[in-house]
Amino acid sequence: MGLQRFTEVGDFLAVAGEFLVAREAEHNLIFGICSNLRDTPETFSGAPYLAAVTFGDRVVAAAVQTPPFRLVLSEIDDLAALPALAADLLDRDLPAVLGPVEIVRAFVEEWMAHGGPAAHLQESERIYRLTAVRPPRPVPGRRRVAAPGDRELVAAWLEAFMREAFGDADPGEVAAMTDRWLVGSGRTLYLWEDGEAVSLAGVGGPTPNGIRIGPVYTPPAARGRGYASALVAAVSQAELDAGRRFCFLFTDQANSTSNHIYQTIGYEPVRDLDVYRFDRR
Repeated sequence: MGLQRFTEVGDFLAVAGEFLVAREAEHNLIFGICSNLRDTPETFSGAPYLAAVTFGDRVVAAAVQTPPFRLVLSEIDDLAALPALAADLLDRDLPAVLGPVEIVRAFVEEWMAHGGPAAHLQESERIYRLTAVRPPRPVPGRRRVAAPGDRELVAAWLEAFMREAFGDADPGEVAAMTDRWLVGSGRTLYLWEDGEAVSLAGVGGPTPNGIRIGPVYTPPAARGRGYASALVAAVSQAELDAGRRFCFLFTDQANSTSNHIYQTIGYEPVRDLDVYRFDRR
């Protein structure tokens, strides 16, 4: 096993890109992070961690972390790569790690065996992929791009989304996230409007043949009326019409409503992931 670290995203993808694109849906988040590193490096507070593990001349694993965010593990073709990754990451203050269920569990065991802080299961997610939209039932309203004048509403909804999804929301990160979405560098934020804004969906994180949809948020008072389904279907169709082969999104497995509505409009489950949060050093 050999581990290579990279300082430039282009060099990382030159080595690991073929391995990653072979399972593009499973690796859509890694591709999206690489896109953000290339297009908006100011988003991140420190140097990224970009690593590939090889066995002979074949890549068998990859990992990406951009401070202050969590580590993201690829699919891993040989679990013997995990000790090398765990040992190499001990000098980084990782808040959490996300990866395929059995892989991230094995990584956490290696991490703690190497002296890393204890980890606790935080949430379980699911990757979905769409290749064709099934139109949802019609609802009143239309989609539009969020504008600077929507900043107060967008900030409030992003904060509410983060609290629902992650249990907490840092005001500074909410403000920075709001600005990133409204500036629109490499990403676009849409609102569904029915007299007033009633739902939100972001599009960003491009991959070689697709793009990720999210976050998606509808305030409680507007839920159950089909607004999120209509908005996600509309933005997904627009991306396919623009030449994308795939749209991807992530769901919380505990949220049966969102998992149902996305499948209704054509999203198919691909892979289950777990997130482990590390005790702080």
